[in-house]
Amino acid sequence: MKDKFFKYLHELQDTITSKLEMIDGSSVFKEDIWKRNEGGGGRTRIIENGAIFEKGGVNISGVHGKLPTSMESYFNVKNVDFFACGLSLVLHPKNPMAPTVHANWRYFEMYNKKGDVIDQWFGGGQDLTPYYLFEEDAVHFHQVCKAACDKHNPDFYLTYKNRCDTYFYNSHRKEARGIGGLFFDYCKSSQEISMSQWYDFVKEVGDSFLEAYVPILEKRVQLPFTKEQQNWQEIRRGRYVEFNLVHDKGTLFGLKTNGRIESILMSLPPKVQWVYDHQPGPKSEEEKLIRVLKTPKKWV
Repeated sequence: MKDKFFKYLHELQDTITSKLEMIDGSSVFKEDIWKRNEGGGGRTRIIENGAIFEKGGVNISGVHGKLPTSMESYFNVKNVDFFACGLSLVLHPKNPMAPTVHANWRYFEMYNKKGDVIDQWFGGGQDLTPYYLFEEDAVHFHQVCKAACDKHNPDFYLTYKNRCDTYFYNSHRKEARGIGGLFFDYCKSSQEISMSQWYDFVKEVGDSFLEAYVPILEKRVQLPFTKEQQNWQEIRRGRYVEFNLVHDKGTLFGLKTNGRIESILMSLPPKVQWVYDHQPGPKSEEEKLIRVLKTPKKWV
């Protein structure tokens, strides 16, 4: 399973970066192939200062070795080895009318000292972080997510949509990071669903990413914007950074497993503001966004 999924991630990375380069038309992804001393490595691809993308990363990694003590405590295991692979992407467009997007699809195995697999699971999802709310964009993104889920289980969309709303939440701000999407984790074999079926589901979601995001991006990147709207984008990016550094489990796992710091922090936008006690004007487009972030909405 790990070889099959890691091969798929290589193919998906190629598909996504080729499409994004075509859309940007100005900049291309720089590739950085790296190795981890403890075992494994990855292929990082970064695009910066393009016509469309201020910064973006589409990274894959496959790492293995002894599970660090801190993570053994987290998983309540002792003296085990692990393998983890995943594709993680974050795209920050220049235009504040175009949303930031994040996606991640991953697979994890743990082994005893005999090399037997003692646990394995899939995880992942995709979510949208707009700076200005176009409700038709949110509906489109969620419709694509729901269509991918519905091909496998009619309960998946609502379950993983709700988990996304719960997970990507800045509890210290009492607001969501964005308008959500899907979030699933610890997808394990059971009487109802096999690991092969989980693979098919995760692949379905991964294959749906471009359909979910590209039409939104292409509609918004040519819209005019003001300096004030760009300031708002940078202030909201600050909340994005706060979530990734304070709450995100993937960041925590990467740091505690001696992950590659440049890849872990590639999600951070290049231009960010923290303005003291900033409040959007009443009945403004900025306030409209905040109202939705305070109370997650049913989009489809």
